[in-house]
Formats: sequence, structure tokens, C-alpha cells
Amino acid sequence: MPLNYYIWLSTALFVIGVLGVLYRRNIIIIFMCIELMLNAVNLLLVAFSAHHGDGAGQVFVFFIMAVAAAEVAVGLAILIVIYNNTRSTDIKVLNKLKW
Repeated sequence: MPLNYYIWLSTALFVIGVLGVLYRRNIIIIFMCIELMLNAVNLLLVAFSAHHGDGAGQVFVFFIMAVAAAEVAVGLAILIVIYNNTRSTDIKVLNKLKW
């Protein structure tokens, strides 16, 4: 499969993730969009790694996935605390935390 297909697919996934972060108000959806952006980058790294015949990109993807798993664990823990305090997953409610 040509490299251009991977580039276009990862670009589309990344743009969908960015638009989801910018326009959605539900924090769970925002976390999912951040993960979508990370997976788009991972797809691109693996595609370029396979194209060049070097395994360094795939090792880097492994570390990105480990960091993403830690980010999800911490993010969901924070989300549970926020939900217990505010009974909402809407990020507009978080403005009350400023004062």
C-alpha cells in the first residue's frame, strides 16, 4: 500500500481529533479525541518506520502507547473526582473551580 494512503488517513484522524477537542464540551469525548490524535501520530510513525525499514519508529510508538495509558488512568481518576463534586462531565462547569 502506498505511503500516501497512510499519510492521508492519519491526517484525517488527527483533524477529527483536533475538531473534537475544540468543539465538544463533554470531557470524556475530549479524552477520546486526544487518544485519537495520539493514534494518528502512531499510525504515521509506524508507516514511516515500515517505509524506511527501520524499527525505531515502532519502538517510539510503544513508548507513546505507554504514556497514553498512563494519561488515561490519571485523566479518568481526575474525571471521577470532578464528577463526584459537580455531578457533570461538562467542561463549562469547571469554570466554578477558578474561584
